[in-house]
Amino acid sequence: MRPTLNLKTILIGLAVLAASFFISLKAMDLLSPHAPNSAPPVAQLPPLPPASKSSIVIAPVAIALSAIREQAEKAAPRNFAGKADNPISQILENADIGWSAARGPMAASGDKDVLTISTPLSGKLNVTGSLSSKATGALGDALGSVLGGDAAKRIGAVNIKNLNASAEIKGNVVVTSRPKLAAAWHLEPNLGAQVNLGDTNLAVAGAKVNVPAQVKPLIDKTVGEQINAVAERIRNDPSLRENARVQWAKACRSIPLQGSGSSAALPPLWLEMKPVRAIAAQPRVDAQAVTLLLGLEAETRVTSAATKPECPFPDKISIVPPTGTGVSIGVPIDVPFTEINKLIAAQMVGRTYPEDGSGPVDVTVKSANVTPSGDRLLISLLVRAKEKKSWFGLGAEATVHIWGRPILDQARQTLRLDDIELAVESEAAFGLLGAAARAVVPQLQQALLQRATLDLKPIAANAREKIAAAIADYQKSEDGLKVEAKIDSLTLADIAFDSKTLRVVAEAGGTLNVFVTKLSGM
Repeated sequence: MRPTLNLKTILIGLAVLAASFFISLKAMDLLSPHAPNSAPPVAQLPPLPPASKSSIVIAPVAIALSAIREQAEKAAPRNFAGKADNPISQILENADIGWSAARGPMAASGDKDVLTISTPLSGKLNVTGSLSSKATGALGDALGSVLGGDAAKRIGAVNIKNLNASAEIKGNVVVTSRPKLAAAWHLEPNLGAQVNLGDTNLAVAGAKVNVPAQVKPLIDKTVGEQINAVAERIRNDPSLRENARVQWAKACRSIPLQGSGSSAALPPLWLEMKPVRAIAAQPRVDAQAVTLLLGLEAETRVTSAATKPECPFPDKISIVPPTGTGVSIGVPIDVPFTEINKLIAAQMVGRTYPEDGSGPVDVTVKSANVTPSGDRLLISLLVRAKEKKSWFGLGAEATVHIWGRPILDQARQTLRLDDIELAVESEAAFGLLGAAARAVVPQLQQALLQRATLDLKPIAANAREKIAAAIADYQKSEDGLKVEAKIDSLTLADIAFDSKTLRVVAEAGGTLNVFVTKLSGM
């Protein structure tokens, strides 16, 4: 009698057979050969130069002519006086020729880089003394011949020797300045003065005394002494140097660029500013102000940690031709390609194409790697292709190499890939993946175009915010002084890379203006 198999035993046997079959298929899938690991040749790039950028901060310091006039009004004496020599000693004995003058309100004007300050003068020339004996005898003889000797004796007894005469002084003083900045941190005023007096005369015992001839040399001397004293004070005034030293120290710093909106793919960053040169242009004078362009040139670089730069204050200023004003700060930002790999992996790995599932093959990205070469980047994608019609879920893996060129999109503030093309070395991969997988390549390329981007907006926003805050330290408003400072733009200017690092260069732009409406006493 034959043994009979019950239904349960048959079902168990079929299940074991099916499981063994599927396990075998899976093992075949896992052990199946991958496409040859043939990657395109990669050109080694020289290291990037040190990450520094030249930055310029130039501020027009406008000193209002009204402020200069007010300071001159306070500093210049209002009254002058002196003694003149006797121009008619043959006639006048014991002469006392004195003069006094007072200036009026000052006026200031500017044109063609010349500052002019003028003030009216008014005063009096007074002459006292007595006629010389020779002049008295001649006068007595003349009277005697007309009136008789007795009459002459009577007149001679009259005291006609005491004389007192005066005349008005009218004119103005004009002081000019052609200011020049010296390299050794001082201002050379180049002052000049001119005294103008009206042509008036004074009659003394019949002799004519010219008032300007007697008074002008003395007023010239007095004004000249005042001008020399003022010029010396301006020349030796340390204010320019000391104020510049304070601002120099403010600029020497490390500014944090990271903030709450920083990209998670990037490490914390700091902008190091290191002033290296003081620059200035010669003063300009117009109808409103004397304007001096002052600024500094700094080396700027982005670092991964805060630094303490050393910035020795320069002994001299570099005098340069008049140039544009404002703030231009270069911000080179270095991003390691390890971070770029993480970014592209986050965008691509785990995704299956076609994304709508419409193709005969599903191609899933398992890993992504970026390698710089020349002026392009090589994106190597390890993909797994599986035909949908396969009942057993069989598939193959291969590495597909795609070239792309990194470019800056300034409008969107992103770094993206362009000129995407399949590397010829990827042809071997499709022998294993199958012809159907090739149809998915355009979608992989399109995904790289759309997703393989580095969003620089958080970096730019934080950099602009932090740099603006640093520049705002210069901003203040107090009695007689107003400083306006702001950063109003941050643009992506350039990119560069070597075999390890991608560098994005941004430029922050803004304005810095200084208005002086009141001068402190010197």
